[in-house]
Amino acid sequence: MTTARLAPRTALFLPASNPRAIEKARGLGADLVILDLEDAVKQADKVSARVAAVEAVGQGFAASLSAIRINAIDTAEHGEDVAAIAGSSADFAVLPKAESAEEVAQVARALGKPLLVMIETPRGVLGAAEIAAVPGLAGLIIGTNDLAASLRLPPSSGRAQMGVSLQSVVLAARAAGVWALDGVFNKLDDPQGLAAECREGRALGYDGKSLIHPNQIAIAGQAFGPSEAELAEARALVAAATGGAERYDGRMIEAMHVDQARALLDRAMDYAGSDDFLA
Repeated sequence: MTTARLAPRTALFLPASNPRAIEKARGLGADLVILDLEDAVKQADKVSARVAAVEAVGQGFAASLSAIRINAIDTAEHGEDVAAIAGSSADFAVLPKAESAEEVAQVARALGKPLLVMIETPRGVLGAAEIAAVPGLAGLIIGTNDLAASLRLPPSSGRAQMGVSLQSVVLAARAAGVWALDGVFNKLDDPQGLAAECREGRALGYDGKSLIHPNQIAIAGQAFGPSEAELAEARALVAAATGGAERYDGRMIEAMHVDQARALLDRAMDYAGSDDFLA
């Protein structure tokens, strides 16, 4: 399934059990707000968080798209989450810890709305291509924290040790024509580190970044958008191209490079001119 919407550059996770955070999120300008019913919510608050999430998406999030992350398939809350979110105003549902296309397809059919799927385990990574091809799927989100734990990586390990998994998720998403969103950055007081990881994610091919704090939105949004230098280079390349293979600025270019430059310019215009991220 190829989604008709522009991919979110910033996807902010918030506990659905935190009304103050939800209200604040309405004015933060994240491309996508994800209200969490899973890891961020205490067991005792699961039911009330579900009710709050459905109410919150009904009120809307201004120009931001909305999503609700349900509890995993093997949990007691999953069935009631699916039933509640299926009838809600959320733009998307988010399924954590997906591992098989069959299970994802079943959830997608029950929800009846676009589904974002989190790849957080080795089985999920190995099945990402089949999962991404499920009808109704809008995108894949790599859950780097859970993935690192399930891979038994030492706490000191960096993202380089997950390189194969990171690229596998992008490959699966691109093959299916759906979004690919990068995992979270845990250090809240390291803006330089966040910016560097965002640049790395974009270089790998990710469309945007999962976020866990409002202060991360501006940094990620800038990193996943084209720079002024990139836009200027794209404009110059398009203006100079005459068709076919030719020499440009000391290198060989052909129609593919011109198409890439035009796509970058079109995408920048779409983001600048669209409040609801419709292509």
